[in-house]
Amino acid sequence: MSRPLDGRVALVAGATRGAGRGIAVELGAAGATVYVTGRTTRRRRSEYDRPETIEDTADLVTEAGGKGIAVPTDHLEPAQVRALVERVDREQGRLDVLVNDIWGGETLFEWDTPVWEHDLDKGLRLLRLAVDTHAITLHHALPLLLRHPGGLVVEMTDGTEEYNRTTYRVSFFYDLAKAAVLRMAFALGHELGPRGATAVALTPGWLRSEMMLDHFGVTEETWREALDRVPHFAISETPRYVGRAVAALAADPDRARFNGRSLSSGGLAQVYGFTDLDGSRPDAWRYLVEVQDAGRPADTTGYR
Repeated sequence: MSRPLDGRVALVAGATRGAGRGIAVELGAAGATVYVTGRTTRRRRSEYDRPETIEDTADLVTEAGGKGIAVPTDHLEPAQVRALVERVDREQGRLDVLVNDIWGGETLFEWDTPVWEHDLDKGLRLLRLAVDTHAITLHHALPLLLRHPGGLVVEMTDGTEEYNRTTYRVSFFYDLAKAAVLRMAFALGHELGPRGATAVALTPGWLRSEMMLDHFGVTEETWREALDRVPHFAISETPRYVGRAVAALAADPDRARFNGRSLSSGGLAQVYGFTDLDGSRPDAWRYLVEVQDAGRPADTTGYR
């Protein structure tokens, strides 16, 4: 098997489940040592109160062929993040890939609720989880990443810059959070590019995360049973798909051509030729514009 990331060290911040877990596993499959962080461990759960743990993610990384290392971390706490980075430095002496996938806001935003009616405490908490965590992690981790040329920073968000520019995303607070992360990648591109590193914003499509599958009452094996209720779910993808996007970027010696840009899993699949686990290449953001948002019947022909 090809292991293009042998000897590379990655930190996936927010890897308990969903996209973060998929990314960590695919980096491991490419040979990387992957530090995975989050607030849910086998001893303690976050407010999500879900069964997925960072230890489980680390085990999956190792099973995939890499080395998974779980480090419980609350990325709102600078001291914890500083200690995390110091540990990576002490144990590895380098950091090649940083993936900022910290989120934790799924239970906080209120759909189609204007800002004056939205619960203010929940909205402000959402912004702290989505923005402050990323800034804190960047502040502490980037000096280590910049120690060796060629580092990659991936800011995970929901929606491409093009799509979000003209589309209202759920609520004031959710919209602001996702736009802020897109802008982070743009700003990082200006700060990291001249110093030999690359920063991008990356979005999956309609993600079949553990929480999304539970929401529809299906599993990864039975997800198509939800199509009678949610036909456009047909364009959905596994978390491993966006994971393969990150692994492909990390292995690309010419990745600097994407510096500061907004990217998607489906778009990068067209560039690098990888597929989702079922062999398809879902192009969700083009589908959303041309089919779902255009009011057309669900039909993924030509989109996966």
